[in-house]
Amino acid sequence: MNWLRRFMIGRNGVDYICIALIVGYMAISLIVSITGIKALMIIGYILWGICLFRILSRDIIKRRKENMVFLQWWNKISHKFINKSDEIKSMKTHRIFKCPNCKLKLRVPKGKGKVTITCSRCKTEFSKRT
Repeated sequence: MNWLRRFMIGRNGVDYICIALIVGYMAISLIVSITGIKALMIIGYILWGICLFRILSRDIIKRRKENMVFLQWWNKISHKFINKSDEIKSMKTHRIFKCPNCKLKLRVPKGKGKVTITCSRCKTEFSKRT
């Protein structure tokens, strides 16, 4: 294994894009095994090839920049899903209102009748029924 360690010195190695490409390859392989459409496997092989290229690449700075752009994109998407799941979890006990002025989401306990809500960001007051 020492030869592999020496071989990988100065190379990019596995990063988050590579992991995403491997997951994409596995998903395509699963689809091919279920549907039997062998032509999709070409896309899977392309993903696998890109992953190997990234692992063995010596241009570490360029690969890290690409990885950073990917992570910014991925975090933007994942936070939308995390925020939606938090809203769904609190639906039984709270109502979520948007401030009419700054569009901030405000959480108010359910079952309190008509309440006056004050936005914490812009201090706008508005009345809503919970």
